[in-house]
Amino acid sequence: MAANDPADKAPLNYDQVFIRDFIPSALAFLLRGEAEIVRNFLLHTLQLQSWEKTVDCYSPGQGLMPASFKVRVVPLDENKFEEVLDPDFGESAIGRVAPVDSGLWWIILLRAYGKITGDYALQERVDVQTGIKLILNLCLSDGFDMFPSLLVTDGSCMIDRRMGIHGHPLEIQALFYSALRCSREMLSVDDGCKNIVRAINNRLSALSFHIREYYWVDMKKINEIYRYKTEEYSTEAINKFNIYPEQIPHWLVDWIPEKGGYLIGNLQPAHMDFRFFMLGNLWSIISSLGTPKQNEAILNLIEAKWDDLVACMPLKICYPALEFDEWRIITGSDPKNTPWSYHNGGSWPVLLWQFTLACMKMGRPELAKKAVDLAEKRLAVDRWPEYYDTRNGRFIGKQSRLYQTWSIAGFLTSKRLLENPEVASLLFWEEDYELLETCVCALSNSSRKKCSRGAARSQILV
Repeated sequence: MAANDPADKAPLNYDQVFIRDFIPSALAFLLRGEAEIVRNFLLHTLQLQSWEKTVDCYSPGQGLMPASFKVRVVPLDENKFEEVLDPDFGESAIGRVAPVDSGLWWIILLRAYGKITGDYALQERVDVQTGIKLILNLCLSDGFDMFPSLLVTDGSCMIDRRMGIHGHPLEIQALFYSALRCSREMLSVDDGCKNIVRAINNRLSALSFHIREYYWVDMKKINEIYRYKTEEYSTEAINKFNIYPEQIPHWLVDWIPEKGGYLIGNLQPAHMDFRFFMLGNLWSIISSLGTPKQNEAILNLIEAKWDDLVACMPLKICYPALEFDEWRIITGSDPKNTPWSYHNGGSWPVLLWQFTLACMKMGRPELAKKAVDLAEKRLAVDRWPEYYDTRNGRFIGKQSRLYQTWSIAGFLTSKRLLENPEVASLLFWEEDYELLETCVCALSNSSRKKCSRGAARSQILV
C-alpha cells in the first residue's frame, strides 16, 4: 500500500496500491531476487484493465489501467470470505482525473521484469501482448492535435493535483517515449503487429525530434527566445509556436548556468512552461529522449544548482514553486500545494532511484551516491516521510504521510543499483541513431516546404 503509518486514522486512499507507487518496490524486489511478487502484480493489474470504468455514464478507452486498487474482503456463504481487488480508474480520485501514466509505468515495469529475471515468457503471453496493444491503441489514437506529444489534462501523472501542467507535460512525454521503446522490444513479430510497430516507430521518430528541438533550453536558446519575432505567418517561421519573449521569467535569467540546460515542463501555442520538472528530465536521460549532450547538460545543471534542486533532501519535484497570484490562479488556492510544499516545489525522496539510474547511465555514480548519502542521514530518523517542505527541504511535509512505501523502496533501490551497475544498465536505453535518421513525414514527397528536420538534424544527433 502507499503508506503504512500506524498513527494515521484517516488514510484516505493511502491504504491502496498505486501502480506508479509500486514501481520502486517492484525494482527492489527484483534486485533481491523476489520476482514472483512482481509477476503476480503485473498479471493481476492486467486483469483490472478490462473492468468497467464509468464516470457519469461515460466510459474512457478500453486500454486504461487503474491508478490504484484496494484489497477488499467479500463475505460468501456462511463463514467464508473472499479477497477481491477493487480498482480506481479515477472515478473516485480527487478531481476525477484518469491516470494516464499508469499504463505507461506498467509497460516499463514489464520490460524491467524480463530484463532482470530473463523470464521473457511472461511478456509473450497472449493476454499480456493484448494488454500492451490496448494501452498503445489508446495512446496512439488519432485526434485533433498537430504535435506528436500526448495531450493530457492536469493531474494525470505523479503531479495529480492542479498545477498548471495540462497540455503536453514533459513527464508524460518522457514516460510515453519510454513505453514506446519498451513495447517495440516486447511485441511479438507477426503480421498482426506490423501496423502497430510501424506506428510506434513513426511516433518515436517524431516525438524525439519534437522534444529535443522545442523543449530544450540553455543559455544560448533562452537568448534566441529573447530575440524572437512574433506573429510569423509562414511555413518558414522561426518562432513556430508564437512564443512572446516577455514570457521568459525573471528568475530564469539569473538562474540558468553557463554550462547546463534542461527540458522545459510544457509547450503549447504561445506558451512555454519554463519550470524545471525533475521526473521528466530524469526519464529523458534514462530513455535517451534527450540527445547525449542534452542529457549530460541536465546533470550538469542539477550539480550546478544543487542547493536549489537537492539542498537538505533530494529531490525537488519542480523548481521554482508557484507563489502569490500565480499560486492562487494556477492551483486554485490549493491548501496542499502551497509554495515549496507537496507538488509545488516539495522535495520527494522517491525520485532518488530515478536520479541514481540517470547518473549511472551518464557515468556519474558519485553524484547519485552524494544524494543517497544525504538522504540516508534523515529518512529513517524522520520515519520515511512522503515528502519534505520549504525551499531547502528542511521540514517534513505538513501533510506528509509517514512510513511512505515508495520513499523506503526508492532509497533501497538506489542503494541496490549503485551496488549492481550491470543490472542498472539493463534498465536504461542508449541512443537509437537509426530511428533518428528516419523521417516519417510526407513533406519530402510534397511540393510544399521541405521538412524542417533536415536543417535541425545536426542539432538533434549531437
